[in-house]
Amino acid sequence: ILSTPYNESGEVDYDDLAKEVAFCDQCGVQGLVWPQNSSEQRYLTKEERIKGFQVLAEANRNRTMSLVLGVQADDTAGMLEYAKVAEALSPDGMIAIPPTTAISLNEIHAYYAALCEITERPIFVQTSGGPDIELTIEFLVQLATDFPQCGYIKEEYGRVHERMLALQEFQPDPIRSVFGATLGRGWLYEMRIGTDGVMTGGAMYGDVYAKLWELNQLGRHEELRDCYSKLLLIQNLDNLIPGVRLYILQKRGVFKTIRSRRGEYSFSSLEIAEIEYRFDALKPYLKS
Repeated sequence: ILSTPYNESGEVDYDDLAKEVAFCDQCGVQGLVWPQNSSEQRYLTKEERIKGFQVLAEANRNRTMSLVLGVQADDTAGMLEYAKVAEALSPDGMIAIPPTTAISLNEIHAYYAALCEITERPIFVQTSGGPDIELTIEFLVQLATDFPQCGYIKEEYGRVHERMLALQEFQPDPIRSVFGATLGRGWLYEMRIGTDGVMTGGAMYGDVYAKLWELNQLGRHEELRDCYSKLLLIQNLDNLIPGVRLYILQKRGVFKTIRSRRGEYSFSSLEIAEIEYRFDALKPYLKS
């Protein structure tokens, strides 16, 4: 999931958004998703999201990465506005957080049913971020049975790994894939129990995520454990040093600024030293 860059005046920097696509391609990332919560999607206007769709579709043209556009909204009508624009750009898929205004599973079912009238492309159903309603395993299986393109699950609700294992009982039909999230902090275990990948904010470490998947596919488990451990070292700075992920995007030449609509970030010399100390551990896994 891509981060959203801003210029010094706080406007979305679409040049850097396109640069982020090129960076992910160089990193060996297999798919791009935007805008989700890691992209600050709730802070973006409708016009910004639509222009971002267009910029990403163009920037990803002739590349091998899949492009998944986030079309969620507070209600079905809002979601359909985004979905119609996205469909016209021919992405590889769409993702939708459940509508925040829904008060029942029936309303959520109707929301995805409406999306399926717009597109036949794969639709990733995110199990968190919407109303305080559990998308039960039974609901997800029934939704995928009713609408086969909804068989792609981004699982991050409750006892995540129990739910992932439960969903595997219904693979490959009607559940087609199960992805982890939560910044990949549980991904080592998730790979070992057989999930299909991770879909999460982490462009700044895109090459590390790509290497983790490669090592897993090759069965190189000791190297996988070492690489994952090094990633966790810097990831657990997120709560200690807010903005560290933007610092890394700027350090790696992807973003020009560390601007965010969540807040203002700055770093002391001690904080920078700690970030650099932990980032150094990742260098064997980074692409130049």
